[in-house]
Amino acid sequence: MARVKKSEPILRLENVSYRYKDAAKDDYVFKDISYSFEPGKIYAIKGKSGSGKTTLLSLISGLETKYEGKIYFRDKDLSKVKLDKYRNSNIGIVFQSYNLLVHLTANENIMLSMNINGMKEKNKKEYVNQLLESVGLTKEHAKRRVLKLSGGEQQRVAIARSLSYHPDMIIADEPTGNLDQETENDIMHIFSDLAHKENKCVIIVTHSNNVAKQVDEVFELKGTKKGL
Repeated sequence: MARVKKSEPILRLENVSYRYKDAAKDDYVFKDISYSFEPGKIYAIKGKSGSGKTTLLSLISGLETKYEGKIYFRDKDLSKVKLDKYRNSNIGIVFQSYNLLVHLTANENIMLSMNINGMKEKNKKEYVNQLLESVGLTKEHAKRRVLKLSGGEQQRVAIARSLSYHPDMIIADEPTGNLDQETENDIMHIFSDLAHKENKCVIIVTHSNNVAKQVDEVFELKGTKKGL
């Protein structure tokens, strides 16, 4: 499938500002961020420690709700939607630490996520195997306990899990931070296919220059001085 041309934004930030609850009135982590994110593209958000990268992802994913400005997902104001449903249906979240249950198999981790999110696939086991295959893992990998998988394999399981409920947007916080460059490239190839072949919006927070070279757009988060 050819790369998707410019389309309507899936996510819009309008004059978004954030400061900690106990911070001084004018002490913002970042201020007046406005930007639009489109389906079919990969975005990297970079910035120094303390510039608010992870905080921004928390706002986008609805995990943090105390902010100024507006965030819209498909033109719906996040402050007026059911955030649990939003997180369980519209976005997939991938963490640096994978957040898998290590005593369960790869298959069981994804099954559990599907059950929590109310997915009603006719043949869940076959669907999970298809998901794992799509990120380069075999049926043998599916049967292994997560603890026996490599870091790169665990991250693939985490990506497959985030895809299990067909989200439109993938949000990833340092997803390759614990991986070597070769494995990092493999993971980025998966993200690239998700954006360019499956028309998903992929937003990655990263410190990696190698990752930044493989995305469509890079944004430098500079805190309260210049915004995004």
